[in-house]
Amino acid sequence: MVGSTSAIAAERNIVFFVTDDESPTLGCYGDAVAVSPAADALAADGTLFTHAYATTASCSASRSVLLSGLHNHATGQYGHQHDFHKFAAWYDLVGLSLPRALARSGYRTARIGKYHVAPEEVFHFDESIPGNTRNAVAMAEASEAFLTADDERPFFLYFATSDPHRGGGVDKTSDLDLKPDLFGNKPNRGSYPGVEEVFFDPADVPVPPWLPDTPETRSELAQYYQSSARIDQGLARLVAILKEAGLYEKTLIVFTSDHGMAFSGGKTTVYEPGLRVPLIVRNPYQAKRGVVHDALVSHIDITPSLVDFAGGLDRAANRPVVWEEPAEYWKDKPYARGENRGPAKVLSAYQGRSWIPILGEPEAEHHETLLASHTFHEIQMYYPMRAVRDREWKLIWNIAHPLPYPFASDLWVASSWQSQFRHSLDADYGRTTVGGYIQRPRFELYHIASDPFETTNLAADPAHADTLATYKRLLREMQEASGDRWVSKWEYE
Repeated sequence: MVGSTSAIAAERNIVFFVTDDESPTLGCYGDAVAVSPAADALAADGTLFTHAYATTASCSASRSVLLSGLHNHATGQYGHQHDFHKFAAWYDLVGLSLPRALARSGYRTARIGKYHVAPEEVFHFDESIPGNTRNAVAMAEASEAFLTADDERPFFLYFATSDPHRGGGVDKTSDLDLKPDLFGNKPNRGSYPGVEEVFFDPADVPVPPWLPDTPETRSELAQYYQSSARIDQGLARLVAILKEAGLYEKTLIVFTSDHGMAFSGGKTTVYEPGLRVPLIVRNPYQAKRGVVHDALVSHIDITPSLVDFAGGLDRAANRPVVWEEPAEYWKDKPYARGENRGPAKVLSAYQGRSWIPILGEPEAEHHETLLASHTFHEIQMYYPMRAVRDREWKLIWNIAHPLPYPFASDLWVASSWQSQFRHSLDADYGRTTVGGYIQRPRFELYHIASDPFETTNLAADPAHADTLATYKRLLREMQEASGDRWVSKWEYE
């Protein structure tokens, strides 16, 4: 139990809760099967964004966006940070980095769970708390000492689970020839310490239209929902710790995911299931609660929003008030002196903007258009894609369209994919066929307002030639404005 920490606890604390490969499959988003009472309660007492989008559906790349306020083509984190992939953000991102900006605003900072970005000196936290990233309840318990420390400074906790990412082997008890991935769940219906596992019947889970309704898909979705339910229990425990310590009414809680669920058609694509994410913001200082907000918001908005909440955002310059000049920071560090530290102009201001002013204003707009940018996941997965969307139309540019679409290693072996791939290239795969998923056209144009699952590509339709030209021009403009070097492909491809 905590002591009388509330007497000295600072105001305007921040908890940033990030899940791994989770779509808006929560009760508060209308999912009738999901078991998510903690997230639902948070939404009922805060703001739920219905049109929140990642900028890329790849783990490291997306996390660099979450922690910088820039698109991943601007951070330099084009793909995975770990193992042989070895992507890393630009050194000069040090000026905009979320944990560093908050530290300069007087915050003590800590992270627990999945980190998955580099370099550490750019995305530096005061403290790294060890914990089992598959057990959010245990992660919450491990965070208690940091949250309740006898310290007058406000805190920033970056809380990042590995659930519901694929992993942990396959369910060998399944009757299927192609066994479902466990999504981090324990084999044989086991449980993590402190967790009451929730099990789902494959017959009961909803199959989204972009996936094939097969026994393999249903079995994997059942595992996915179980993993997601475990996350919610961790969120519940974290909220309980804050309440016990008298900190809940002094702490902003932001809940989101790095991108959509890990099924082919979601993760590693710029289709809606890959980019659409949950975003719940509970601001204790906001008068109006239970707001359902349909403004278009992006992951590039999160860092400037959190810095704004902390009182550290220069809104005119759209960067931290306490600015750390990158050239000065690296001047006396020999290991960085000879490095290409990144394009200074791109790294001088956030590309997103704060949504703090609109939290209690459900009619307020935020972005008119959103940009998505994907180049790598794993190193062997070169397949640059760019997308631009507004409320009516969405254009996808498959820059590497002559190539067959490359698969993330975990998605290639997934039973939900292999069951259809082994059947034939003409086999159904939700919105398309197996062959249509693998070999894509140069452009995809969707009337997203009437075709939310992107089933009818209008790019080759002469009736929509003017619309195609308009969104090509808009996409190019947004690439140029955000420092995207792939814009050169317009000239020679």
